Amino acid sequence: MLKISGEALMGDQGFGLHPPTVERIAREVQTVHEMGVEICMVIGGGNIFRGLQGSAQGMERTTADYMGMLATVMNALAMQSSLESLGIHTRVISAITMNEVAEPYIRRRAVRHLEKKRVCIFAAGTGNPYFTTDTAATLRASEMSCQAIFKGTKVDGVYDKDPAKHDDAKRYDVISYDEVLQKHLGVMDASAIALARENHLPIVVFSLDEPGGFRGILAGEGTYTIVRD
Repeated sequence: MLKISGEALMGDQGFGLHPPTVERIAREVQTVHEMGVEICMVIGGGNIFRGLQGSAQGMERTTADYMGMLATVMNALAMQSSLESLGIHTRVISAITMNEVAEPYIRRRAVRHLEKKRVCIFAAGTGNPYFTTDTAATLRASEMSCQAIFKGTKVDGVYDKDPAKHDDAKRYDVISYDEVLQKHLGVMDASAIALARENHLPIVVFSLDEPGGFRGILAGEGTYTIVRD
């Protein structure tokens, strides 16, 4: 399971999709797909709309969250287009029914897509407000019997404080779920970490900005942090 934020698709822009960045990430996925690895993806929607910010500005939280889910569908379709231009068969599977653009989520059908070496992009979160795409990624990874969740971010692992603001920030090679929760390290939200802990799903945090980083980790190279028991 590869989880990336919507912001990762913005490139250097302040908003929206940056097609060359989407293509670069698609090529990262392609290199791993060529290794024979079965890949699921969940992409956030923060580059287009973020439910929490909407509710903070006076919008009803439930409505704001549904708008955020629709943003994730737009990102998923953009990623599908990039992957298919590289010759990788891809399915967008939405937790909110929209038959014209995506398949509805049916677990057995999704498993079958993976067996046929198609990339499955799970869109619209869990289909419920008040849950983030981090939680959706952990839920779908559990349902698909994934071996790990790969969280692609702008930094090369989990730090005890923000490395962009603190020169003395310390990176962890391995950290437990409980430590992440106790220290409020912001790897994923608390419900996602708790769900990963219950299902013994390791979370690998790595930098998406590093070319070849995704494939490198699977080959045992590169810099990353593993969150596990």
